[in-house]
Amino acid sequence: MSNIKTMSYDAIVIGGGGAGMRAALQLTESGLNTACITKVFPTRSHTVSAQGGITCAIASADPNDDWRWHMYDTVKGSDYIGDQDAIEYMCSTGPQAVFELEHMGLPFSRTEQGRIYQRPFGGQSKGPDNPTQAARTCAAADRTGHALLHTLYQANLKGGTSFLNEWYAVDLVKNSKNEVVGVVAIEIETGEVCYIKSRATVLATGGAGRIYASTTNALINTGDGVGMALRAGFPVQDIEMWQFHPTGIYGAGTLVTEGCRGEGGYLINSEGERFMERYAPNAKDLAGRDVVARSMVLEILEGRGCGPDKDHVLLKLDHLGEETLNLRLPGICELSRTFAHVDPVKEPIPVVPTCHYMMGGIPTNVGGQALTQDENGNDQPIPGLFACGEAACVSVHGANRLGGNSLLDLVVFGRAAGLHIEEQLRGGFEVDDASEEDIKKAMARLDRLDSAKEGESVAEVRKDLQACMQLYFGVFRDGESMEKGLTLLEEIGERVRKTRLGDTSDAFNTARIEALELDNLFEVAYATAKSAIERKESRGAHARNDFTERDDENWLKHSLYFPLDKRVGKRDVNFAPKTVPMFEPKIRTY
Repeated sequence: MSNIKTMSYDAIVIGGGGAGMRAALQLTESGLNTACITKVFPTRSHTVSAQGGITCAIASADPNDDWRWHMYDTVKGSDYIGDQDAIEYMCSTGPQAVFELEHMGLPFSRTEQGRIYQRPFGGQSKGPDNPTQAARTCAAADRTGHALLHTLYQANLKGGTSFLNEWYAVDLVKNSKNEVVGVVAIEIETGEVCYIKSRATVLATGGAGRIYASTTNALINTGDGVGMALRAGFPVQDIEMWQFHPTGIYGAGTLVTEGCRGEGGYLINSEGERFMERYAPNAKDLAGRDVVARSMVLEILEGRGCGPDKDHVLLKLDHLGEETLNLRLPGICELSRTFAHVDPVKEPIPVVPTCHYMMGGIPTNVGGQALTQDENGNDQPIPGLFACGEAACVSVHGANRLGGNSLLDLVVFGRAAGLHIEEQLRGGFEVDDASEEDIKKAMARLDRLDSAKEGESVAEVRKDLQACMQLYFGVFRDGESMEKGLTLLEEIGERVRKTRLGDTSDAFNTARIEALELDNLFEVAYATAKSAIERKESRGAHARNDFTERDDENWLKHSLYFPLDKRVGKRDVNFAPKTVPMFEPKIRTY
């Protein structure tokens, strides 16, 4: 390994968002030498954009609140392909994780009594027999993710985590036994390439919303961890399940939190009608996100959209009054004025469903251990590889995530992965070293880019990829048009493999990073297309015009996409929670 610098740690975490920093904190506090590798400064990770809050039954708004009610809502929200053992774990350990954050100093909003403020959010009830709207989402105004990141970053600095800020992980390094033994990464500032060696590698790289042309996701959300896992030959689960958030600002895609509707805002069409009363008579504007997004698209398709092109609807907040808006939703007022040129105190915000969240990801168990399947379809752990947060699929979100459950997922499973790795490494877990050849394999993409003399620009290919996904794999899907989309993606894939860099300099070469990110976008997009075509039913966020009903007989299952032979298999959903009876699949109504 003469020509490449090597750094060595007990554990490395790729990604410095909520899940990555919570995992790193747990590992550092347990005395393990831990590095957090992040392509942007940690507090700029996309968790910073989470607005509404952390959903958790801490019984602040309602002293009788019960985590089992939260579990029921999450299972129902997932359209019954969320794993009930994982959901039980998340909802029951959630309060402890939230109080830990409070003790670290997270500045939650407060009630008059000084308790954590909880707001109503979509899909919340008081259990299977009581559809009353609950208020279960713990909030720090409408900047909860921002507050969470700063709190976790400070705790990691205090604990002594090593941060490799503005480093970009290129690919996983596997040894001869197919165990993961670290990553190859670039220091963006200098362009130096390093092999970062580790006994445990955690992928906490967040989502990949940038496969779509219109998304609430930042430019950094390129699915790097999922791309790395797919190139390493590992499967991804439920990757066809993409959540379209009902309220992205029209024309900009910027997120407008569900907290607006939780505080009493509602959607109207061009006739000024509160149309959600027709689609979800009980929950109205606080139905599941997939339900609200589809209702909005139907209103637009039926000609009741707003604006000169009748292509969006409006979110009305002015009736809440200036004081409430400035106290509870200050960030939204600012975003709306900046991106929609509308003051929500005086007029409604133009909104449209926008790609928001990846429910699928790298399949893991509750401890974050990444899984694959053997030839008989049995789960097998992937030694040395872990995942948590949006990049993972535990799966607590199934076919549709409930608002506020993402931040809970980050802290609960970031913490769980840290605990699981500590236990494994204390138990003497070791992996064989990688050979020179193994490291060379992980450098293949870099070598190709640096030697490519001709080819297309990254920006052109990326634009076509995003347009293809937006057109053929959006809110409503159709077998015939998805096949057309897949053919187009295969052509785009050829172009992705032939991109070239106009500039091959080393120092701060962001063009090189963007080219590497494009490879990851393509991996995720292709897996999405294959899985979406294969799942011949409508469930949660996956709505097909040619298969409009849910098919529990054939598809009460997770999909698994295997990259090596490009095939889609199935994996059983866990219906065996440990302390409560299972929730039987029923038809979802809000």
